[in-house]
Amino acid sequence: MTTVYDVPPADLINAVAEELKASGKITPPAWAAYVKTGVHTEMPPSNADWWYVRCASVLRHVYVDGPVGVSRLRTHYGGKTKNRVATGRSVKGSGSVIREALQQLEKAGYVKKQKDGRHITPEGRALLDDIAHRVKMRLVEKIPELARY
Repeated sequence: MTTVYDVPPADLINAVAEELKASGKITPPAWAAYVKTGVHTEMPPSNADWWYVRCASVLRHVYVDGPVGVSRLRTHYGGKTKNRVATGRSVKGSGSVIREALQQLEKAGYVKKQKDGRHITPEGRALLDDIAHRVKMRLVEKIPELARY
């Protein structure tokens, strides 16, 4: 059985983002075209489908690190500020972006909110494992040596 741990994260996140976009369960909010993803960024994301990629990434992190809350995810999606003279410091990512993504994933049935944080539901786990299997099969076609692993 192929799981999320068996495939490269970037390939998995891109495949899950395509699936979320095709399913229609996740829709970018109206403000998604204008918002920055944190204090450490200067411009909004240049990828037009960044919302689906972020939702897929959040879903993967809930699967891997789960139970997690908005604060831990903000720390993960944070970065380093670029001060002009002083040394940069670490800052957290946008809580609003992560909160809205988690709420949409809850509404879609992939994540469940409990007292100790957000957990992945069986539907979310099945979605990620199924897509991980498809990604692994694509990788095996390109590199047959990976079939052993």
